[in-house]
Amino acid sequence: MGSIASIVLAARGVRAVADGFVSLTLPLYLLALGYTPLQVGLISTSTLLGSAALSLVVGVYATRIGYRHALLGAALLMIATGIAFTRVRDFWPLLVVAFVGTLNPSSGDVSVFLPLEHAVLSDAASAERRTGIFARYSLVGAVGGALGALLAGVPQLMTGSALHVPSVVGLQAMFLLYALLGFAAWTLYRRLPFRADDAGKASREAPLRESRGIVLTLAGLFSVDAFAGGLIVQSMLSLWLVQRFALTPAELGALFFGTSLLAGASYVIAAPLARRFGLINTMVFTHIPSSIALMAIPFVNDVSIAVALLLVRSALSQMDVPTRSSYVMAVVTPAERPAAASATAVPRSLAAAGSPLLTGFLLTLSPFGWPLVMAGAIKIGYDVTLLMLFRNVRPPEERREAFAATTRR
Repeated sequence: MGSIASIVLAARGVRAVADGFVSLTLPLYLLALGYTPLQVGLISTSTLLGSAALSLVVGVYATRIGYRHALLGAALLMIATGIAFTRVRDFWPLLVVAFVGTLNPSSGDVSVFLPLEHAVLSDAASAERRTGIFARYSLVGAVGGALGALLAGVPQLMTGSALHVPSVVGLQAMFLLYALLGFAAWTLYRRLPFRADDAGKASREAPLRESRGIVLTLAGLFSVDAFAGGLIVQSMLSLWLVQRFALTPAELGALFFGTSLLAGASYVIAAPLARRFGLINTMVFTHIPSSIALMAIPFVNDVSIAVALLLVRSALSQMDVPTRSSYVMAVVTPAERPAAASATAVPRSLAAAGSPLLTGFLLTLSPFGWPLVMAGAIKIGYDVTLLMLFRNVRPPEERREAFAATTRR
């Protein structure tokens, strides 16, 4: 297990660095090209729609070709995406590249890589280690995203240096770096043992059967949460912060470096909290306060208070990421895990896809952060519904602990 997990975690870290700076670079680059917030939102929506479509295709064919080959193909597409964004400036070609490519406008991972890596990790981890490995997976992503956010300030340094690099050229250089990191991920995936392919092929005859109802209900709920999250994907949130508080790229990078580190710390805490209070309780009762903090941000005029609220939100909002992944893998049979990963990932991507466009439209109407208020309110509704429906649907390890506690009494 160690070798496979180490490779997947390393690749996740490399990709997270790329996602960390490209989610901030993308809106700044599009603004530098003269596009409106609505057009920025449309391109962000296109990236999410493309990710959903590609994840759907992967869900059908990855089990035939194997996870290793699917991950290698996705890494090659990442390389091509970065190169294309250094060459294309016109709106409609950019929209097409955004759709077919792997750009991620979110601080989290909503790409085609996610269900593939989840399936590989779940095959390699025991039930007792599952939540811990997903927490490490999320932690690596958060730290990588934090480092990537710092890199988002590089174009500003290049512009202000003695080189006098034009701002558009400096931003394009970041997409070239994105392609180089895609090559690094491809190199890592090549080291996966061929049994990762065999695991995928072995499960092609195991669609959702016993767990179909649970998975579809969870997929529906996660889609509601994803729609709300799509309203505040990092690209659109950074666009709002630029409009509202006139933050510079370096300031944005420093801010999202801090939010990513806090999210990473929350991943470490999530696993012991889940062992103590349960996966569902950990997901819900850390998520609700974070949504309240999010809803409060548009009502403050002091940038320092807004930043403090964003940091509070980041310290709480992401504890549901590893716990959610672990919960889905726990409440289905082992043979159904790949199908469950795809069934919950694709609807999330589709639900989140239209949200950035809505955010761009709302920001053209008013600089007030209505998308933040809407996102927080929807997320609270999702949390309450999740608790009501699934508080008594426990994963095997929680049932064993509850039985042992009853026996001791």
